[in-house]
Amino acid sequence: MHIEILKKLGFSDKDAQAYLGLLVLGPSSVRNLAKRTEMNRGSIYESLRWLREQGLVNLYEKDTKQFFVAEDPEKLHELVTRRAEVLKDADKKISAILPELKSLYDKGGERPVARYFEKDDVHKILEDVLERCDESIEKEYRVYSDARIREYLYTGFESFSDARIAKGVKVKVMAIGEGGELRGLDERKWLKIKNVTPTYTLIYSGRVAFISLDAKQELVGVVIDNEGVYQTQKQIFEELWNNS
Repeated sequence: MHIEILKKLGFSDKDAQAYLGLLVLGPSSVRNLAKRTEMNRGSIYESLRWLREQGLVNLYEKDTKQFFVAEDPEKLHELVTRRAEVLKDADKKISAILPELKSLYDKGGERPVARYFEKDDVHKILEDVLERCDESIEKEYRVYSDARIREYLYTGFESFSDARIAKGVKVKVMAIGEGGELRGLDERKWLKIKNVTPTYTLIYSGRVAFISLDAKQELVGVVIDNEGVYQTQKQIFEELWNNS
């Protein structure tokens, strides 16, 4: 526990062990401290050098031998104060260069963010669809629906269609494979293609989600949060929809 607290002040594991060892031993030679902490002498010297720089350890000689002694632990408060001052100064400097850093970031363009969902959390994608569409002006999303995914899709959110209709969210569905009933506020067209890898794709409010089956026939999902990806997929869908 002591070591974890000291590490928050900038101590390494070895620095903390050396410091605590000196507190226990009192004035000590490097040899005795190394024995106490089970550290090699090279590591001990390195840690003692850092501790002396922080004002936590002192060196004195006796009979031509060097001994190290820990200062009063109250000195740790001084270390905290110094680190706080350094961080405060760093914060001011960051504020000064922040406009330049943001300019560099903006030049990099919008960065896609991908989130992954295991089988027990896939229903959260459906929740996200309703939440985002409910808040959007369009209140509509688009779907490539694969018949082989439908039977698994609503596990954990069986009332999804009812919730969608209650919120007034519309959906356009391009169905791959037979089946799929109309529930309300939905339109459906069928694609005459054979999809080797079954995937259910949802295009909605700045995001695109892909839900598929893994090798164990369990649902997995990924959501890409990126306006550019969304707009591209939306345009492709609409072109396909209008020509089907």
